[in-house]
This record gives sequence, structure tokens and C-alpha cells, in this order.
Amino acid sequence: MTTVGLLYPGHSAEDDYPRMEMLLGSDIRLPVVHTDIGEDAHRVDALLRMGAAERLASGVEQLRLAGAESVVWACTSGSFVYGWEGAHEQTRGLAASAGLPASSTSFAFAHAVRELGAERVAVAATYPEDVTAYFTAFLKSAGIEVVSDRASGIITAAEVGTWEWEQVLALARAGDHPDAQVVLLPDTALHTAAHLPELEEALGKPVLTANQVTVWEGLRLAERRAWAPKLGTLFASRE
Repeated sequence: MTTVGLLYPGHSAEDDYPRMEMLLGSDIRLPVVHTDIGEDAHRVDALLRMGAAERLASGVEQLRLAGAESVVWACTSGSFVYGWEGAHEQTRGLAASAGLPASSTSFAFAHAVRELGAERVAVAATYPEDVTAYFTAFLKSAGIEVVSDRASGIITAAEVGTWEWEQVLALARAGDHPDAQVVLLPDTALHTAAHLPELEEALGKPVLTANQVTVWEGLRLAERRAWAPKLGTLFASRE
């Protein structure tokens, strides 16, 4: 049994995680603890408060009791908004409070891009332009070339959580770029777990989504490999 603990802000697309647990089809568990989202706004000041150390620390005891072997802050905007160094400080604090290896969805994206051997990415974001720019800057700090970034201007996670498959596909297509080797959909409020093979087929290249890379990152920290082609190229290697 491998257990990856997930700290998820509020309620939007957390049902992606039991779906992924089912698709992994093995002895992997993905318990979710909801953190206090505070003000639901893709706005820098609100995101900084959402990712505050005390909010993350409040959920770690439940994850320890669930047997977590690693912990991931399942929030992209609430981590990259701190910048490269600040996001490292955030995960170091989380690891210290949990007593477990810890990471965030922002670092999950950086590590997953490297796992795929990619250098150039396109970003298809639900966020406003200023918040999307923070993610682009974060990726550049990780040594990743961002050939294009598209912002959708959505303010709340609650609205993103209502998006249907057609809207997710439209976002991915609009954000793609001919020079991109991989397309990134960075919002954990976006439902994507049911559509990863279809997204990759439509774009003709790997697609990385927030909830997908969050789970992969937690497994990486727990030193567990998982093969699940229905979760996209990232989970399609048996090596």
C-alpha cells in the first residue's frame, strides 16, 4: 500500500482524485484533506493568504493518521505565486510540519516536464493574465522555455470547477503552440482526470494537468512508480 496525502483548497475538482485512484487500479490511496480557501479569487493577495503556512499545517495531522508517506499541496496558483524561492520555502515548511516528504503542484509541473524530456511548453491557463504570468515566470526559473501562455481571465475556482469537457478541450487547443512539446493546464480546480487520453489525441502531444501531476509528484516522493495509460503519457512508462 502506498498512500499519498493531498492538501486541497476548498471544493472544486477534488473528485478527480478518487477517479485517479480507481484508474491507477492498484494499492495506491489518495486521501484528500481540504484546507481553508479563504477568499476564492485568482488574485495575488488572496492566493498568498491561501497558501500560508498555518493553513497548510492545519491539515497534516489528518494525513499522517491516514498513513500518508508523502504530502502534496494540491494547488498551483497558491504555490507559484510565491515565486521560485518562496515556493521552496513553502514546501520546506510543509515537510517540517508533516514530518514527511512534501511538494506542491507547481513543482510537480516542473518535475513532470523534465520526466517527459521536454524543454518547450505551452501554458493554457484558466487564470487572469497577471496570475498566469507568475506561473510562466516560475517555469522559466525551473529552466523550462514557455513558448506561449494563454490566460482565460477566470477569477474563482468555483467557476472553473463547473467547466465541462468541451470547455477543457477548447482551453487546451487555444493554449497550444506548434513549437510546444507539451501543453500545461495548471489549475487544480479544473476537471481533467477523465479526459487525458482524449486531450493528448486531440493535440497530438503530451498534456500535463494539475491534478494529474499532483498525484504523480506524490508518488515520486514516495518512491513509487505507477503505470496507468488512461492518465496520459506521464503515467504510460513502465520504466
